[in-house]
Amino acid sequence: MKRTASAVWNGDLKQGKGTVSTQSGVLKQTQYSFSTRFENGVGTNPEELIAAAHAGCFTMACSAFLGAEGFKPDELSTQATLTLDQVDGNWTITTIHLDLTGKVPGIDAAKFDEIADKAKAGCPVSRVLKADISLTKKLIA
Repeated sequence: MKRTASAVWNGDLKQGKGTVSTQSGVLKQTQYSFSTRFENGVGTNPEELIAAAHAGCFTMACSAFLGAEGFKPDELSTQATLTLDQVDGNWTITTIHLDLTGKVPGIDAAKFDEIADKAKAGCPVSRVLKADISLTKKLIA
């Protein structure tokens, strides 16, 4: 038996704010403070909070890598979907799928993919769990 949970982090990076949406509703409008982003998660379950943390962390990591390369993203959105399996009687996150959509003026799809892959490798929250992490990327005009 498997369970899944997902969350989407949509950010207007020019204003430094984002909104997290989960299966049970929006958590809250946030600033970039990662440590306080999810403290008011009303109506969420732990898996949604973990998914939201991954979505937000990956979006910010990708934004930082893009900024370091000289690109100014208008919008990045990441959906993190977790799969949980029973391991020794406990629900354990076994896979994480990150689905990144970005609007980044002046960048081509190959460079966007390269930077997103670097962000995935460098995302601290993603390294915490021993889960299989996959990534798909879509650059929008």
